[in-house]
Amino acid sequence: MEKKVFTAQGLNKLKEELEYLQTTKRKEVADRIKVAKEYGDLSENSEYQDAKEEQAFVEGRVIELEHMVKTAIIAEEGGSNDSVRVGSQVTVDKAGQKFNFTIVGSTEADPINGKISLESPLGQAMLNHKVGEEFEVDLPSGKVTYKITNIA
Repeated sequence: MEKKVFTAQGLNKLKEELEYLQTTKRKEVADRIKVAKEYGDLSENSEYQDAKEEQAFVEGRVIELEHMVKTAIIAEEGGSNDSVRVGSQVTVDKAGQKFNFTIVGSTEADPINGKISLESPLGQAMLNHKVGEEFEVDLPSGKVTYKITNIA
């Protein structure tokens, strides 16, 4: 897995998830396994099998999160709002309609809530542009032109 860019907020969310999995979820799954063992024959015990599968998922996610946290690159935030960068909150105009986006790392992307990955076509096209500038995005439906009206 290569290094990923995160906002400080996004990295904190990952750390919180990791902490939860390591402290709370592991104990819950271990307790489920313990109870399921008491039901008897493990080869035909669906509760035990489900708990073991959940344990494998939790451990896999812990390993994945640990790696992501260790190799994370924090996007510089603060400074001037001259141009769009990771962490910027951007208002754009598309044919008279206003849209608000926050540029985030790819693992933080949530388009429904306006969080656009810096690796997405829209995110890439927007980077380094300034207020008042227009940019085009190639979409399957054709080229779309946007104008940046505000950067926060």
